[in-house]
Amino acid sequence: MTDSISKEHRSWNMSRIRSRDTKPELLVRSYLHKKGFRFSLNGKVSKKTYYKGVLPGKPDIVLPKYKMVIFVHGCFWHRHIGCSRCTFPKSNTEYWLNKFNDTISRDKDNTERLSNTDWNVITLWECELKKNVYEKTMQNLINEIECIKNNSRVL
Repeated sequence: MTDSISKEHRSWNMSRIRSRDTKPELLVRSYLHKKGFRFSLNGKVSKKTYYKGVLPGKPDIVLPKYKMVIFVHGCFWHRHIGCSRCTFPKSNTEYWLNKFNDTISRDKDNTERLSNTDWNVITLWECELKKNVYEKTMQNLINEIECIKNNSRVL
């Protein structure tokens, strides 16, 4: 099936998709900040904490005090299984299949690398930050942080 819009317009649409400071990320950052948590962005940490100061996968939010990272994933791009936002484009399917498989593989690899260096990894999905489930998701996040805080030594 052919694309319903021109190649130029599709390119323009795709160029508007941001990889940082997305609305879901801003929601999570704002909530954490209001709750008194301090964090760094996009995987940047002190050189003492991790080699060269950048964590694998450049996590969206890093809570170094709790040795925790938070990835805020878009359901479409990172393939949230079972989510209605996890649609598949009808044109150029081979390209998209390869792109999605690479993303899934990279996400899995980054999570493993972080876990192997004793970082706690949390993944939040875009659909979990919508109005009807936002508060519950954020409360679950705070509970996870508190659990890690209470079960391990805080730096």
